[in-house]
Amino acid sequence: MRVYVPLTLPGLAEAYRTGELGSGPFTAYAVTPALREWFVSDDIEELEYAALGRAALASLRLLAADPDAVRRRIVVAADVPDGAVSAGPDSGDGSRGPGEVTVAGALPLAKAAAVHADADDAEEDVTAAAGALEAADGGDDDAQFLVDETEDHELLWYATQEIPGLVRLA
Repeated sequence: MRVYVPLTLPGLAEAYRTGELGSGPFTAYAVTPALREWFVSDDIEELEYAALGRAALASLRLLAADPDAVRRRIVVAADVPDGAVSAGPDSGDGSRGPGEVTVAGALPLAKAAAVHADADDAEEDVTAAAGALEAADGGDDDAQFLVDETEDHELLWYATQEIPGLVRLA
């Protein structure tokens, strides 16, 4: 199963240093039945893009919690055995959203298929969105607009061999 692991640049640097994306259990995103129902599509590429988008929002949340991190969303796509991931039902209280999964054990960085990251020109919008996230969660429409603006920035695709160059930005 392909999972999308939300990180920050310091988180990617740590994964590069340790050789692990996470030691488990940790949250990632994937194409789950709840995501299929939420996104209403049978096209696997569209569904994977939706899971990537959910992970990008989770990366934004990590940035909001780490004011010192470079303001770029980072998502690592990795392949894990189906049995290493549990989705569970969406509880309806927002505690588990569509596509959210738990990776049970350690996930070696060697299992990464690609890294997705914001370009330089996204930093201003990502900074604004990270600052507005709490207000957006509270129902502020103007803040939600700032968060939604990050969706206008496509995450760039990087091969795993390019990780050393990315972590230098951290």
